[in-house]
Amino acid sequence: MEIQYFKDELKNKLKQAAKIAVLGIGSELRGDDNAGMLAAQELKKALGGNKNLKFILGGSAPENFTGEIIKFSPSHIIIIDSADLGKNAGAIELIKEEDIGGVSFSTHRLPTKILIDYLKNSINCEFIFIGIQPKTLKFGDLVSEEVKASVKFLSESIQEILSA
Repeated sequence: MEIQYFKDELKNKLKQAAKIAVLGIGSELRGDDNAGMLAAQELKKALGGNKNLKFILGGSAPENFTGEIIKFSPSHIIIIDSADLGKNAGAIELIKEEDIGGVSFSTHRLPTKILIDYLKNSINCEFIFIGIQPKTLKFGDLVSEEVKASVKFLSESIQEILSA
């Protein structure tokens, strides 16, 4: 997805956002699988003081945080995770909800689609899924430079959109 198109689409999806929960998913032990967690951490550092934003580091068991998300009652949930998009390492895409079942997400226990269905039945909100193409998911590997650059770009883009 072209960078400006990605930013425009994300801005459009967040246009009506009143309260946003950002859920970072991934394993810190499996290289680029940590992308969602790193993005959520960067956003929390930059925007953590805003009471209309909640940052959740879901790790490899994001289902453990559904109660916290429901209690916050966001108008929008941004889910960030590494995903096999069939692209070059570091590629970022907004994934349509209907495509969630067909995209291979990282190593968490519960399939993302089940997590989303549960949340949809509990709260009325918009879901935004952001996938980052991993280079490596090997246990013990460090996050690749490509994914680090994508996490930085994504964090800066979200900050820019929310600060406008």
